[in-house]
Amino acid sequence: MTNFRIGIGYDVHKLVPHRKLIIGGVTIPHKLGSLGFSDADVLMHAIADAMLGAAALGDIGIHFPGTKSENKDLPGPKLLSDVVKLLDSNNYRVINIDSNVILQSPHIANYIPEMRKIISETLKIELQQVSVKATTTDKLGFIGKEEGIAAEAIAMIERKS
Repeated sequence: MTNFRIGIGYDVHKLVPHRKLIIGGVTIPHKLGSLGFSDADVLMHAIADAMLGAAALGDIGIHFPGTKSENKDLPGPKLLSDVVKLLDSNNYRVINIDSNVILQSPHIANYIPEMRKIISETLKIELQQVSVKATTTDKLGFIGKEEGIAAEAIAMIERKS
């Protein structure tokens, strides 16, 4: 078995009024927020799934099911921290994360440095090991119509020696 493994994660949530928009652990002022059983943080969920996939440990639906009351409103950083513990118990550590947030609005460029900081601290890795990018769909599809938000992430992990 090689020491390095790569996983991919993807998450999508419907945007609705009267919910917070939380991306990468940062609450962003907006007229719409993500709908979900947890805090619906698409970026944290995509990163968590990428990490779990890299270690072949399933996905967040298996480890944090929406049928368990303790997962109601579960904050993204807590979920990600629990995934780090799971990787650690399986003798893995995160090498780097590359991610994309896909949304039409609001523009989140000013919030990305804080997202990277929260993610790097939660994963216990350096800031330079976390990439967060954002893009729109040029008003195409459900994201372009501001009906939803998506995120994708790639994680590289390493077996600890």
